Amino acid sequence: MARIESKIVQVNCSPEECFEFLKDMNNYELLLPKKSVTNWESNEKECSFKIQKTYTLVLEHVGHTPHEQINIKGGKASPFKFTLDVNLKELENGTEAQLVCDADINPFLKMMVQKPLNNLFDYMAERLVIVKGKEEA
Repeated sequence: MARIESKIVQVNCSPEECFEFLKDMNNYELLLPKKSVTNWESNEKECSFKIQKTYTLVLEHVGHTPHEQINIKGGKASPFKFTLDVNLKELENGTEAQLVCDADINPFLKMMVQKPLNNLFDYMAERLVIVKGKEEA
């Protein structure tokens, strides 16, 4: 099992606003790098996309703790089993957010995917700050 954690970011909105945004899988398109993602499909509970002409990734919303955590897992078409939790923590002037992925991958695959996945989750965290910041402006 490999654990991959994004950087912790501060988002300029309440935990309730962050939670409602992240609960809808349609919104994840706004968090992903447009240059690296193709074949985007989504609904409120699931999204799928192809990453850099390699493999298709499916994300399914499987649970949540209101205003604190969103629980996502890799769907059937994903190349390996994983969970992705988006953790939210209330701050005085906004929300702290972090993505935490636990992936069921062998050591060889871990060497290949850990850095790209870490970069992806850091990018998604940074995009959350930007996307939610625009709504406040």
